[in-house]
Amino acid sequence: MIVKSLTTNLLEQSQYKYALQDVPEANLYKEIFPFDEIPKVAFNHRRVPICMPKDIWITDTTFRDGQQSRAPYTPEQIVKIYKMLAKLGGENGIIRQSEFFVYTKKDREALEKCMALGYKFPEITTWIRAKKEDFALVHDLGIRETGILVSSSDYHIFKKLGMTRSQALDHYLGVVKDAFNAGISPRCHLEDITRADFYGFVVPFVNELTELSKEANIPVKIRMCDTMGYGVPYPGVALPRSVPGIVYGLHHYACVPSAMLEWHGHNDFYKGVVNAASAWLYGASGVNCSLLGIGERTGNVPLEAMVMEYASLRGTLDGMNPTVITEIAEYFKTEMGYEIPPMTPFVGSSFNVTKAGIHADGLMKDESIYNIFDTEKILDRPAEVAISNTSGLAGIAYWINCHYNIKEEEKFTKKDEIVIKMKELIDAEYVGGRTTVMSDGELEAMIEKLSGGKLGRTE
Repeated sequence: MIVKSLTTNLLEQSQYKYALQDVPEANLYKEIFPFDEIPKVAFNHRRVPICMPKDIWITDTTFRDGQQSRAPYTPEQIVKIYKMLAKLGGENGIIRQSEFFVYTKKDREALEKCMALGYKFPEITTWIRAKKEDFALVHDLGIRETGILVSSSDYHIFKKLGMTRSQALDHYLGVVKDAFNAGISPRCHLEDITRADFYGFVVPFVNELTELSKEANIPVKIRMCDTMGYGVPYPGVALPRSVPGIVYGLHHYACVPSAMLEWHGHNDFYKGVVNAASAWLYGASGVNCSLLGIGERTGNVPLEAMVMEYASLRGTLDGMNPTVITEIAEYFKTEMGYEIPPMTPFVGSSFNVTKAGIHADGLMKDESIYNIFDTEKILDRPAEVAISNTSGLAGIAYWINCHYNIKEEEKFTKKDEIVIKMKELIDAEYVGGRTTVMSDGELEAMIEKLSGGKLGRTE
């Protein structure tokens, strides 16, 4: 039988309409995931086309997945962070949604305070258990969309739920019907999709969801959850680990439009960001992230990273305000005592700090030599240098100019007497056995002594 595809608008053979494979035993892909070895990356050399959607966006899970791995935020903290998300995402709503818990009094208080702000973006969504009373709760709060857990791998279906594939499918479809009956648009979280039998369970299940969605005239969103970070972005990688294959397969064989496809990844194998970018490239409109990557185990995809990735792929920020990233990082550090690893891109204390004297010399001549972009303009974070025995005269001069915001025509050079004397004092520290970098306070004290207090201390 030949049918016209709603995705490609071409005639295609119906043999690509996959039916559920109700296997008697779990398919755990042990040859790919031997538990006592590093997981294997298998190739089948099947390449699928890049299919970047017309519109792409970011969704946020800071208050859901991000909150599962740390002490709960207070309602006041959630409201503050939500406001910063809105400011970061801009009026075009590139940060499209943010999901909330609804189970405790504090959860609901925070959600209601954020809803009262009346922001169009990020739209507030929720994550709930698959129970009728939870759907009623969400409906009463005035929420349009909610996430529902629908585990997709045999690890979860057989081992955690104790079901067969057909039993799991029937259970999940019943839950989705309950959501429809409550007037809620479900976002189905296909947990552990990168270990699931894609054509034996995932595609047949999503095909059933698509049919239910048509009957109810309510959209169903598919969140592709790389729960363990097993996803791989390389062309020609075999399923179930192939990010291109998963996105293409759902778009092409289950007719899920790009706007209803969303990637949710974890960073267990350092592939969180590149997997999310690949999901965009191959046809998903949404990538789900958390601020600073805070989440289960190694964390989620960092939202600030995808802001940069968006600008890299699109050539524009489309109204996003990346200076808010620095505000957010500072808020997490000062308000919540969250320690951001110093080397973390865009937000770490050392992210644009150089410690080598030869690099500092280059920064003085032209900042673009040793800085990734104009971090002062884009992130409100001027490039800095850390001072040690390897910084040299150039590094000291650069530190003084940056730290005291010296005007261009008055900037110090490595020939200035105060710079030379500072280097002598610093070298003496290391001759005496010091191994750590100089602190700002120590350097300020040196400046005050050598300059007779003319430069003074910073605010």
